[in-house]
Amino acid sequence: MRKKHSEHLNHDRWLVSYADFITLLFAFCVVLYASSQVDKRKAGRMAMAIQVAFQEMGVFQTSSTKVPVKDDDAMPFEKVQVVENINKDADMKRIVNPMKGQLTSAAQAQSLNDAQQEIQKVLDPEIKRHEVTMAMSREGLVVSLKEMGFFDSGSATIRPDSMGAISRLAGVLKHRPENLRIEGHTDNVPIHTARFASNWELSTSRATGLIQMLITQFAVPPSRLSAAGYGEFHPIGGNGTPAGRAQNRRLDVVILAAPAPFLPAPANPLSDGGAAGSVAKPPPGQP
Repeated sequence: MRKKHSEHLNHDRWLVSYADFITLLFAFCVVLYASSQVDKRKAGRMAMAIQVAFQEMGVFQTSSTKVPVKDDDAMPFEKVQVVENINKDADMKRIVNPMKGQLTSAAQAQSLNDAQQEIQKVLDPEIKRHEVTMAMSREGLVVSLKEMGFFDSGSATIRPDSMGAISRLAGVLKHRPENLRIEGHTDNVPIHTARFASNWELSTSRATGLIQMLITQFAVPPSRLSAAGYGEFHPIGGNGTPAGRAQNRRLDVVILAAPAPFLPAPANPLSDGGAAGSVAKPPPGQP
């Protein structure tokens, strides 16, 4: 009878499990490393696309970074210049017109500054009496004619004693290249008269009335003009106080930052369900 040999006990079997564990751990680390390596060229293109989109919305000023012509030449992400300091060389500066998605040059920005200085000179008495205020916005230079200096309450007719200020302002505007948008604004106190059923009609009538005056009396080209009535829905002050309501009763002359073609109102403006502003053509019978 053959004698059975006792099986030899292998004490090194743990090395097999350890080797499997090390292999899996190495593979896991490789996967983590690979997933952490972003394609910098694609990231650069994505960052540039986001930057351009925000610039067209007017959120950022334009960067001087050049967009690559070919995808193969896309710049790495870390070299994308997100926001450029607008105080650099004049030939690198740009301003975004958010309404039109157009870029205006530094020369046009300087032109708005020149317009502000000219108007400051000719309307200095009214500015000192707080009947006129000026402010730069993303769209351009806003010249606000306060109701207390130019209109009687509830009236769309410019007071005769304010015609001198209108004449001086028109003398500056008629020789400038920028387009103009006249905006009527009111406070939130309801109005219902024989002529105006609401603040919409009052604000729009004031805007179109000034446009008619600019065309007929001061020869401002009609193609550069547009009108809008916003009622009480674009306040600049609180309607809870008399001072705030006085701030909101105004006629804004907006000198737009970039020239744009005049867009007449649709034939049936009520067919689209209404809008925030009522855009009007020049008065009938005018050139």
